[in-house]
Amino acid sequence: MLIKTKKDIPSSEITPESVYRNRRQFLKDSANIAFGAATGSVLAGPVSAQTGDALFARAPVDINLASKPEWLVEKAANRTDAPATGPYNTDEELTPFSDVTTYNNFYEFGTGKGDPSSNASEFRIEPWTVEVAGECAKPGIYALEDILRPHTFEERIYRMRCVEAWSMVVPWIGFSLGDLLKRFEPNGNANFVAFETLVDRGQMPAQRSRFATIDWPYQEGLRMDEAMHPLTIMATGLYDDILPAQNGAPLRLVVPWKYGFKNIKSIVKIEFTRSMPNNTWNDLQPSEYGFYANVNPEVSHPRWSQATERRLPSSLFMPRRIETKMFNGYADEVASLYAGMDLRRNY
Repeated sequence: MLIKTKKDIPSSEITPESVYRNRRQFLKDSANIAFGAATGSVLAGPVSAQTGDALFARAPVDINLASKPEWLVEKAANRTDAPATGPYNTDEELTPFSDVTTYNNFYEFGTGKGDPSSNASEFRIEPWTVEVAGECAKPGIYALEDILRPHTFEERIYRMRCVEAWSMVVPWIGFSLGDLLKRFEPNGNANFVAFETLVDRGQMPAQRSRFATIDWPYQEGLRMDEAMHPLTIMATGLYDDILPAQNGAPLRLVVPWKYGFKNIKSIVKIEFTRSMPNNTWNDLQPSEYGFYANVNPEVSHPRWSQATERRLPSSLFMPRRIETKMFNGYADEVASLYAGMDLRRNY
């Protein structure tokens, strides 16, 4: 349903709902406001977390790609918008675009939160291929376009919770991971699905560091029922564009009820396996990072509590700390996947 708005709406009346219910008008208005601020025509004053951050959610940030395939940009622009209600949306305030794209964990580009956006400006996604292997009928090397062309892109507005106890709300663009996996016809021995990130020391500076603690490539995996769950998506973009390099271009996993390190970025390999695959952080510190990595406020990280989280954007004077929800608020949809399991042992 089209929602009409008055002209010259005061910022105090603009709610986060307009971000996704009237997105195109919102972006136009935001661009005008940002231009006015740059030219001095907007009065200076305090900006509230509720309205101000939403207003400037699409502040200009370099997309950080050496090239942007036109066909992929077009698919992202022509996506299906998120439904008004249900688990594929939330009434929580969106995290500003500038925070989503400059506060990242992507250790291939550096360990600091700002390193990925600073070090990925010339990242290339053309050409890009994905190897499909293991327990399936259709293994092979697939071009990115072959992977994505058959799928209709959708917007999914999900909460994202990092194991470090900060969180975001991100309007992802992507499609059901299960729909992709079905195309390769996994057989009865496929109990898990494993993923690998690109290794390219020329483009990813931290991969050539002598002090790196990670044994590249970065690896992650899901149980098949988790991978096939409707909430699990292969993300190809965010806000109104394709993924920036720092956010995992051109393909990343998004599993909203799990901690963020499960959401592997820049995927180049998908493998169907009989046994539980290696996971990078689980291999490095198994006592701190389990295979399942389900968001659970009742199970603390060995070095900090998981009972609360810091919702970005935040600061010393505006910490914005909120209570963490079981399964990141998606318990109604996914709790049945773990019926009978001890979630303290299977963390």
